[in-house]
Amino acid sequence: MIDRLTVKYHDEEVGVLSLTPDNRLCAFEYNKSWLSDGFSLSPLELPLKSGLFIAKPTPFYGNFGIFEDSLPDGYGRYLLHRALMREGIDDRNLTSIDRLSIVGNDGMGALCYEPETKLSKEEELSDFELLQEKALEVLREQQDTDAGLLLYNSGNSGGCRPKAVFSDHEGHWLVKFRHTYDPKDMGLQEFHYNETARRCGIDVPDFKLTAGKYFTTRRFDLTNGGERIHTATAGGLLCVSLSQPVLDYLNLLSLTGYLTQNPKDVEEMYRRMVFNYLTDNKDDHCKNFSFLVRKNDVGKWCWHLAPAYDLTLCTEGYNGQHATSVNNTAFPTLKDFIAVGVKTKMSEKRCREIFDEVYMSCGDLLLNNVTCR
Repeated sequence: MIDRLTVKYHDEEVGVLSLTPDNRLCAFEYNKSWLSDGFSLSPLELPLKSGLFIAKPTPFYGNFGIFEDSLPDGYGRYLLHRALMREGIDDRNLTSIDRLSIVGNDGMGALCYEPETKLSKEEELSDFELLQEKALEVLREQQDTDAGLLLYNSGNSGGCRPKAVFSDHEGHWLVKFRHTYDPKDMGLQEFHYNETARRCGIDVPDFKLTAGKYFTTRRFDLTNGGERIHTATAGGLLCVSLSQPVLDYLNLLSLTGYLTQNPKDVEEMYRRMVFNYLTDNKDDHCKNFSFLVRKNDVGKWCWHLAPAYDLTLCTEGYNGQHATSVNNTAFPTLKDFIAVGVKTKMSEKRCREIFDEVYMSCGDLLLNNVTCR
């Protein structure tokens, strides 16, 4: 068992992550050099100051939210479980630090963890038909031989659907495959949602269809030149687990304003809220909203709202409802949308303008006629 990791950003040591003596909680401390020139990895949980931080027991079993973001969840966690079983390892005995060591330098975002634990040497595949076939076989428990291969090709990314990361002459991409319960045109459906979201004025990464059916989106945690960008989900920043949907869009709008200090980013989050409700995308949980850190023109570290992702039809949601409420209700009226915006210092006029812009641009994806209630 590993009890101590060095957390790195672009080969620079950020700090040390260790376990408390009882091996139950994570402890973190920034390096002195990082305190002078770096940024807070997570302003609410790990503010940029000296001293030892101790993680809370819940909701991440003693881990910090920002480091939990580095770990695969859903599909990736299942693959890791199957891959470790083949090695005779019970992953229930692994600590968060053990898991982060397995991620090592191969996670999403910019954070890396040393020492790195390599499970086995795998190859990068560009045969997406083969990856889709193997993913469905493993998910159906028809085989687990390829669990490690699929995990490696997924880049330790989050989410419940199978995926793979790859690069070509156009940049760095994430391609998504069907899960066992998805319709065969899942990729086309997500493509259409992203086309519509862009028409609604929402910032989405470049996207395309691979092989005519696999939705593929440009990675926003990498620059075109391959430089890694520090990325944090709303769940990681607020220490909220997606297994316990407790967020309201007021929380997301407030977090956006606090982190970015940019009214345009707050308006963007508001626009996504309206879009998700009007188009019945109930998969609007805390890990489907992210933020990025970059240096501005004068060399100051600044937080920005990341582009929108995982936009598609999801009628199931959480017990049939959205993961994130609007003004504390799962059935918001136009008044609720406006109330949330006004509480975050948007004008009522601007709230109505954005709502109308999205409403008029949804086209055939207008599945929830809020204004009729």
